[in-house]
Amino acid sequence: MLLLSGPNMAGNELKYVTECITTGWVSSVGAYVDQFEKMSAEFAGTKYAVATSSGTTALHICLVMMGVNNEDYVITPNITFIATCNSIKYTGANPIFIDTDVDSWQMDLNLLEEFLTNETEQRNGVCHLKKDGKRIPVIMPVHVLGNMCDMDRLLALAKQHNLTVIEDSTEALGSYYKGKHAGSFGLMGTFSYNGNKIITTGGGGMIVTYDEALAKRAKHLTTQAKSDPFEYMHDAIGYNYRLVNVAAAMGVAQMEQLPGFIKRKYEIINFYKTELQGVGDIKFQQVSDDVKPNWWMPTIFTTKQKEVLKALNDNKMQSRPFWVPMNQLPMFTNDIYYNHTDRSNFVYQNCLSIPCSTYITDADLKAVSDKIKECY
Repeated sequence: MLLLSGPNMAGNELKYVTECITTGWVSSVGAYVDQFEKMSAEFAGTKYAVATSSGTTALHICLVMMGVNNEDYVITPNITFIATCNSIKYTGANPIFIDTDVDSWQMDLNLLEEFLTNETEQRNGVCHLKKDGKRIPVIMPVHVLGNMCDMDRLLALAKQHNLTVIEDSTEALGSYYKGKHAGSFGLMGTFSYNGNKIITTGGGGMIVTYDEALAKRAKHLTTQAKSDPFEYMHDAIGYNYRLVNVAAAMGVAQMEQLPGFIKRKYEIINFYKTELQGVGDIKFQQVSDDVKPNWWMPTIFTTKQKEVLKALNDNKMQSRPFWVPMNQLPMFTNDIYYNHTDRSNFVYQNCLSIPCSTYITDADLKAVSDKIKECY
């Protein structure tokens, strides 16, 4: 099977992991955790980074630190991976879904502005939903597939309506808006190192921020809120959310290769765009001139989605449809979905992601492209 987005372990992973095992530093304390955090903060252009067990736990801790609870809403896009919305539900809060832009597949900022203008009000400097009076303290934009929306406009809307921005940039390591790295725009940002991401620690995540107090609080809460180095004293409800040293060792090795991985992702997307130009109704994700994405997961739009998916997977070229829109999942059917024409469903019904591992050969890319062409 030609994998959709497999891990690339071509660097010092084995060397660093072996060092952890031979020295016994395999748990959540160790030099590789510290180094991985330092490398991540430097790459993202933030002052601090805190390693977590997953991108989901990173998002959850960010919301916990903002005091989000069961009397609150959090605004987020309707097309995203479910981890975004699970992290909101973990706090007891409910998501407010904003429909997608039909071309960029990011949150539709026109709809967001309309929703905030018509459906919310300010009370003592806090955003509330008019309908029931509940708080909306946080907006969680998602950089879908490593692309980014107009962050200047989003930040201006958030400031105008007193919303704290927590970036779900879990897919956007190596993506930039006007030269500034994803995850560095909001109060906090997050990354994911799942097995299919541009770099991986098997499973893992990261919180990045400029705020020293928040970074210290995140590290404290993700380490069971243990407040004494000797006694088992804990001063809050904590979480076992820290990344372990042996996984961070993989992360350090992967970060050493990240520039090369991003370069290869650009070669892959350019190859596909060249090969598939003018083929049927195929279109790629629209990217503005202000955005330099990491092209983590090349995805195409075509009304022949089901035919192309079947052709590729039947020939052991692993391909997947887009995520099911959040409002269509049974856990979220009663949550607010702000839209006019349900463009999320249109995008979902017509998009698919195609093989793009950083180690994929040009011959394999040609084979995938040819198989897609056969469908037309």
